[in-house]
Amino acid sequence: MRSILIIEDDITFGMMLKTWLEKKGFTIFSASDIMRAKKCLMQDQIDLILSDLRLPDEDGIHLLRWMSKEQLHIPLIIMTGYADIQSAVMAIKLGANDYIAKPVNPDELLKKINEALSSDSKPTQKIPANPCHINKSPYLEGESDLAKQLYNYVNLVAPTNMSVLINGASGTGKEHIAHRIHELSNRSHKPFIPIDCGAIPKELAASEFFGHIKGSFTGALSDKTGAFTEANGGTIFLDEIGNLSYEIQVQLLRALQERKIRPIGSNKEITVDIRLIAATNEHLDQAIEKGTFREDLYHRINEFTLRIPDLKERQEDILLFANLFLDQANQELNKQIIGFDQQATKAIQEFHWPGNLRQLKNVIKRATLLAQGNYISVLELGEELTTTPPPHPNIALKNEETEKDHILEALRQTNNNKSKAAQLLNIDRKTLYNKLKLYNLD
Repeated sequence: MRSILIIEDDITFGMMLKTWLEKKGFTIFSASDIMRAKKCLMQDQIDLILSDLRLPDEDGIHLLRWMSKEQLHIPLIIMTGYADIQSAVMAIKLGANDYIAKPVNPDELLKKINEALSSDSKPTQKIPANPCHINKSPYLEGESDLAKQLYNYVNLVAPTNMSVLINGASGTGKEHIAHRIHELSNRSHKPFIPIDCGAIPKELAASEFFGHIKGSFTGALSDKTGAFTEANGGTIFLDEIGNLSYEIQVQLLRALQERKIRPIGSNKEITVDIRLIAATNEHLDQAIEKGTFREDLYHRINEFTLRIPDLKERQEDILLFANLFLDQANQELNKQIIGFDQQATKAIQEFHWPGNLRQLKNVIKRATLLAQGNYISVLELGEELTTTPPPHPNIALKNEETEKDHILEALRQTNNNKSKAAQLLNIDRKTLYNKLKLYNLD
């Protein structure tokens, strides 16, 4: 018969839990504070601990640290009425097996208990010596409805050969999604070749895509293999595809239609088998109306569309990503920051993050470097998060007819400071620069 130690200062709830678990066949020990719990753990054989997070003398976090010091490798499930993500992440980082919020769902609790006990003989139950260095998947999907919908679409389209167009603001993780589609596809064992179309000089774009042979133009000192050839059998990702010149769009359309490319200066065509994933932070339908983007190419690359929501639309995911980036920064900077204090947590959740995930990652990395204690405070997060006002609704970009005036007004109010103007307009700087170029304001 397996034994469970319940650490709970709410006597009524503790007794109800004890009675219910005994009916399920467990031997139950009880303690109302950490001091009694420690004594029980040293005297009795305990298979699992079910502990409240908030207790009269100490808290569950203190118990986890003590257990680590004493080398007590007993599975522990934290219960708390203070059901915030930060408490869960902190407890799990320090060795807790799982986390359940009050009011406790009996079926969910029993499932978690059985899962913890069924694996307690495995070495994974050992509390890590360095709890901050927990490996996490780079593909954190999130808990928000928008995130679940996005990854549901990713899982649906990934096994197909359909061309995918990813729409999303700068910093939302378009390449991340494209790479995930590739990894979930039948082409995952072949190359994934990303290209930033906005960074390629117009005169070199054809060479980057299709390659060239030595001497085909000035500066062609050797043969070059193009991205389409490198990606043969795999996936090519064209980021910010709207920046391609009209001439290159024509060549790209031909390559996609015929599945053949011809390196510059060559008389031979090369057959290629690639899957195309493209991304943009612009409205390509508007570019089509202006005549700067081909409609036939748009339909070729847009067999399936994914929209990545801005980070501010995914409130439930902000702290999840913040903790993921904290773990990554801890590893990169050789730090052991546990988490964020209460004020920092509030500031992270309430900020509007115009730079999306890229901005969040940079802020967390800088804060991790600056932090001297166990927790990141608002001081390390910087003034930007505590002093930047939310975007003014009267100057947020709305449509093509009025956005030029909005941009000019934002630049006037910020004395032509483009970074501040972008924040005021609730867009990222790259989008602002594209708009300035579009309206000849740069």
